Amino acid sequence: MTRLLIACAAAVVTAAAHAKLPPPSPEAAAKAAEAKAKADHTAKVDAYKLCVWQDKVAAHYRASAKAAGKEAKPPVQTAACTDPGPYQPPPPIEQSGAHAPAATATQPPSTPQPQSAAPKQ
Repeated sequence: MTRLLIACAAAVVTAAAHAKLPPPSPEAAAKAAEAKAKADHTAKVDAYKLCVWQDKVAAHYRASAKAAGKEAKPPVQTAACTDPGPYQPPPPIEQSGAHAPAATATQPPSTPQPQSAAPKQ
């Protein structure tokens, strides 16, 4: 009896785990898009700060090596650090023109559509 109850409970848990979630609401989708945009901007800012600090460390290494009388290798040419600037939130969907307006209905949906000329047999 105990084994049967355990098997039933396991079946219920696995069925619930495989259940399909409903699509997110427009508000939730907008919040998710804004959170993704903020995370992307934060990653760009972090990459910029890392680039600046790497340049500072390399300059300090070359200066200290020169002061100690050692020869430092010349720096490798890389892309300049670019500041991403302040965060700019994405425009709302209504202002971005991401969706097209609905087409104007020419007849009610319950009216049968005219058939094109069918080939005669």
